[in-house]
Amino acid sequence: MLKLIDDFLNRITMYRLVLYEQIALLVLAAGYATFHLLPYQPVAIIFSALFITLVCWIAEVVCSRIFKSAVNVESAYITALILALIISPPHAPFDAAYFSLATWAGIWAMASKYIFAVRNKHIFNPAAFAVALTSLTINQSASWWVATPVLFPAVLVGGWLIVRKIRRADLVWGFALAAGISIIGYGIMRGLNLPQYALKTLAETPLVFFATVMLTEPLTTPPTRALRYAYGAIVGLLYSPWLHLGNLYSTPELALVAGNLFSYAVSPKEKLTLTMKRKVEEARGITDFVFTADRPMPFRPGQYLEWTLGHEKTDTRGNRRYFTIASSPTENEIHLGVKFYDPCSSFKKTLAALAPGETIAAGQLAGDFTLPKNPGEKLAFIAGGIGITPFRSMIKYLIDTGDRRSVVMLYANKRTDDIAYADTFEEARKKMQLKTVYVVTDPASPPPGRYGRTGAINGQMISEEIPDYKERKFYLSGPHGMVVAYDQTLRRMGVPAAHIKKDYFPGFA
Repeated sequence: MLKLIDDFLNRITMYRLVLYEQIALLVLAAGYATFHLLPYQPVAIIFSALFITLVCWIAEVVCSRIFKSAVNVESAYITALILALIISPPHAPFDAAYFSLATWAGIWAMASKYIFAVRNKHIFNPAAFAVALTSLTINQSASWWVATPVLFPAVLVGGWLIVRKIRRADLVWGFALAAGISIIGYGIMRGLNLPQYALKTLAETPLVFFATVMLTEPLTTPPTRALRYAYGAIVGLLYSPWLHLGNLYSTPELALVAGNLFSYAVSPKEKLTLTMKRKVEEARGITDFVFTADRPMPFRPGQYLEWTLGHEKTDTRGNRRYFTIASSPTENEIHLGVKFYDPCSSFKKTLAALAPGETIAAGQLAGDFTLPKNPGEKLAFIAGGIGITPFRSMIKYLIDTGDRRSVVMLYANKRTDDIAYADTFEEARKKMQLKTVYVVTDPASPPPGRYGRTGAINGQMISEEIPDYKERKFYLSGPHGMVVAYDQTLRRMGVPAAHIKKDYFPGFA
């Protein structure tokens, strides 16, 4: 079952998954309202979603023209539907309170991405900022009506799928631990029935929806695991509704806005405009795109960026992707290695047609799949297909900096002509004694080079090519199924989990 779920998640972008979850919740809510299980009219729920979406769409278009930025309609739709789930639907056709709140929140949600932004990177979660502002300015606040027992199962399942897709369990656990301690502590002080109180908190407060949908928004979360734990814990502590400063009491939206400030302080600030310089066919179906950046961007080998490429007739996978940077920080150009499949998404078709001089936006630098600080630590890299890109970045960095670490790499492909960046690995063999074992799975394709093998990478091959494997730290990068399989193989061989790093990064693709 989990394999089927993961296969589904691998075929959909994170943004589309969140969008579909919001639509499903609204449709389900309208259905429940039909049977009077919610205190709203089904027509009012659908109207509210359409009205707020229209407001956000107009505001997004206007702001993008004023600030001369690309329109990201997908983001506007997600924010709009989140607002529709936390702002109560109208109780009457001319509900003035509803229209003022929904309009004001929709406008400010979109505007905040442009006004409160530095170098094109927005600071606040748009929905949280909008409802926090309306509470402080027009004394109208979000009701978080999605937090109801009848919707809780759907919220829980949808939230679990999102967290599994984006690999942000660390962030959610940090939040849950801090919020849980605060909530349980309050229950103990008040002498409440803790099991009953905990169940009520889960099913009748926005805790799960907030943690899985809003807290995890990638553009306002920190780039590394340790910082995400801290971010989640800060928001979790501030989430407690009994916390207050004078007459200002904490709310979920205020907690998230405060956490966003911490995230911004510890996160990279750059959002780059990259101009394509050239593209090189590295291997069968793999193209290396070479870009120049409009400003320097410090990064660590193995990290990734979110790449945004606006284009017409966007398909269901959207106009954003997360790709590892294939170049080293020592290089003056940014390399992006991309595997093209048939059929291609609209994003990849547009990327493939990109001509020299044309641009693409990139930002949200993140990732923990980086070299250990201890240069004496022995390493083993296992790559599958296009999963070679972070290793190209690391190995090129080691060559250029003269860092002579002990590295053995197993690089698996179907055929010999699928191998990418072989020139870099050959240079590393000469300069730093890198041992690269090229493994091809097609028996009709002869393995290349001195260290070439045919077959699948298994425990026997690992022990033969890396006799001291128990002394090494393993880095695994490639398709999700491959990474999981190699992780299990290494565990059976006695390699502890702490010595295995996996790079199916955020699962946003």
